Amino acid sequence: MDWNANYVIWAALIIFTLLVWHLRKKNSYRSSKLPPGPRGWPVFGNLFDLGSLPHRSLEALRQEYGHVVWLNLGFVKTMVLLSAGAAEECFKNHDLSFIDRFTTDSMRSHDYYTVSLPFGSYNTSWRTMRRICTSELFTNKKINATMPLRQKRVNELLLWIEHEVKRSGTSKIAVRDFVSPALFNIIGNLTLSRNLMDPHSEISSEFLAAMAGFNEAVGRPNISDLVPWLRKLDLQGIRKNMDRSLAKATKIISTFVKERVLERQQNQELSSKPDFLDVLLDYRGNGEAEPAKLSEFQISIFLMEMFFAGTETSTATIEWALCELLQCSGQMKKIKAELGKVVGESKKLQESDIDNLPYLHAIVEETLRLHPPAPLLIPRKAVRDTNFMGYSIPKNAQVMVNYWAIGRDEDSWKDALSFKPERFLDSNVNYKGQSYEFIPFGSGRRICPGLPLAHRMVHLVLGSLLHHFEWELCDDGKIIDMMETMGTSARKLKPLHAIPKRCTPVNMNDKLCVGDDDTESVNASYFRSLVGGLMCLTNTRPDFVF
Repeated sequence: MDWNANYVIWAALIIFTLLVWHLRKKNSYRSSKLPPGPRGWPVFGNLFDLGSLPHRSLEALRQEYGHVVWLNLGFVKTMVLLSAGAAEECFKNHDLSFIDRFTTDSMRSHDYYTVSLPFGSYNTSWRTMRRICTSELFTNKKINATMPLRQKRVNELLLWIEHEVKRSGTSKIAVRDFVSPALFNIIGNLTLSRNLMDPHSEISSEFLAAMAGFNEAVGRPNISDLVPWLRKLDLQGIRKNMDRSLAKATKIISTFVKERVLERQQNQELSSKPDFLDVLLDYRGNGEAEPAKLSEFQISIFLMEMFFAGTETSTATIEWALCELLQCSGQMKKIKAELGKVVGESKKLQESDIDNLPYLHAIVEETLRLHPPAPLLIPRKAVRDTNFMGYSIPKNAQVMVNYWAIGRDEDSWKDALSFKPERFLDSNVNYKGQSYEFIPFGSGRRICPGLPLAHRMVHLVLGSLLHHFEWELCDDGKIIDMMETMGTSARKLKPLHAIPKRCTPVNMNDKLCVGDDDTESVNASYFRSLVGGLMCLTNTRPDFVF
């Protein structure tokens, strides 16, 4: 009996030893097949390696670990790509393997991730919305048809600045305080045929507050995403804030949708110039006879994301471009000369002029290279185990593409840290997704579908500001602080304050609009209260810290 007991014990020990040896060998083999990366702390992993500006911290790892780096961010396995070659391998050869998004806890609010275009899962719903965007919304025909709307809002922007400088008695302005409302109203007119930056409207104030809460919840790092078993506790209150803000924002937009549906039912003749909402409603279906392709919730989320993406990123790009030009007098003279020659000294820039302004294009491209709105793009997720550049990347791993590092890589760009728009003149490099050293809008199947519209808006607003005004720094010779802060986009840490001096003549018979009435003239006090409403969006975004 004793012999049998000893036999069992020894057999168990031998089996246990062999099992441990097998697991250690397996783990050693598995580890050797992962990309290199810094050792992390227990539980927290490499969280402390990120710092407040992760794109900068991760770029610093390239020298020691190479162009593909492996991190453990809490319990989230993460691969970081730091070169154009690695990005090309990802988007060109493994696009479908890394097609999904990493779903954060806040995006689970109201099942938001199931219908979101930028953050949503790669499914039938996402493909339907993407197809509508590329074939119906962001086509050249549709964008050309809405050209007068954008022109009108930009003309208002120029008048806002002039009226404000005249009213306040001071010469300097915070540029983003004027650009953001103008872009917000451009999106409002394209999507809903109305201005939503109306301080006299209770709905406008509620919508801005809801959007501020939404932006904060999306842009704020959440410990629940890194340590999943803490998710139910919602220690930072992010999920609660997202639930409240998303419900409020979609409820307001849903009201606009219902109003439009009722209008369409009462008046069978649709507008000769339908907006984005009209196009989306055409895909809603008519009940059992024609099943809906898009739900009311999907339509509301899409319209909300138009405001979310179209305002913040474009504002940041325009502000960065002005910062760079104010520090480069030679380049400022070049763009002023080009605008004067193509547009005319006494005329306003028209959107139709944009194609004839190569140096303006080069300035925007160089700005996006050095100051991308999304330095880490939007993280992806591996949908299957994948062999990537000789490494074994497990299913569900997060994939980050550090475009900020790629845009400043000396292997891809000569004199990479200098602002030189001339590098894009007579160059085949563009941001349409095939030049992997230059992908500020992403690449592959999940490239930003709104790129054609963003292209028009940024060039029109920036070109108009440069042509209509002479810009100066507030203090002669003062160096602009070029540090960024991370929230939903990489905006400038300290807002740019500059002095606009009128250059081209303005037609003082032009009107500023309020709400839906383009004929009502108002003074600068309207815009002051309007800016106050928008600041709840631009001032509530947190730094990207853990």
